[in-house]
Amino acid sequence: MTSTIDTAQENALSPKTKLTGKIVKTTLVGAIVDVGLELPGVLHISQLQKESVNRVEDVVHKDQIVEVWVRRVKKDRIELTMIEPLELEWREIKPEMIVKGKVIRLESYGAFIEIGAERPGLIHVSEISHNYIKSPSEVVKEGDEVAVMILDVNRRKKQIRLSMKAILPKEVEEPLKIESKIRRKKEKNKPTNKENVVTRTIEPELTAMEIAWRSAMERAESNDDQKQKPTKSVASDEREDILKRTLKHRLPNG
Repeated sequence: MTSTIDTAQENALSPKTKLTGKIVKTTLVGAIVDVGLELPGVLHISQLQKESVNRVEDVVHKDQIVEVWVRRVKKDRIELTMIEPLELEWREIKPEMIVKGKVIRLESYGAFIEIGAERPGLIHVSEISHNYIKSPSEVVKEGDEVAVMILDVNRRKKQIRLSMKAILPKEVEEPLKIESKIRRKKEKNKPTNKENVVTRTIEPELTAMEIAWRSAMERAESNDDQKQKPTKSVASDEREDILKRTLKHRLPNG
């Protein structure tokens, strides 16, 4: 009678579930594996390793303990593989997914992250931090575990674009940095020395010759004023002389 598994066992054996089993038989096209369940595990020759296999016995033999992963569960068997499956198949990779990965290589333009897909994803240097950085090494180094968001996936070109800053909060600027920015803004709006010279009344500097000439002219003007304004004593004498001549003409001789 054919063995079957119940719903609970079937749910537990979802694809990519890792199991340990024992090779109980080899055939031309594969091997039968006992994984401790009612249904037998079936390992096809194409699933023994990534490289091409000519004979099953070149890779496994009877009674060998092997690590296998579930590919799919059917009514009469469990299909297995010895090739470790990818954590993310191409069909499973979607934009805006958040995954964890490891930095495996740094370049001047970005960092390559192993996320469990067929190919590593790339974080461009502009997607590493909210702040401007010249090189990825300013933020991450090889071996770092990072959380990233998938921005885009191109299955035809097998390219995955990632971002770190998409899941990071924008950094709050420190008070000193803000104060520095305000000070720089004020200095930028402050008139330059050149502008001050233009707006100020320009007073040409006098040479020594011009100063001497101006002093001489001021003294000459002062002397002319003094000549035009007779002193008090001279004016009185003139008035007295006029009065005497007048009286002399009007009074009789004698």
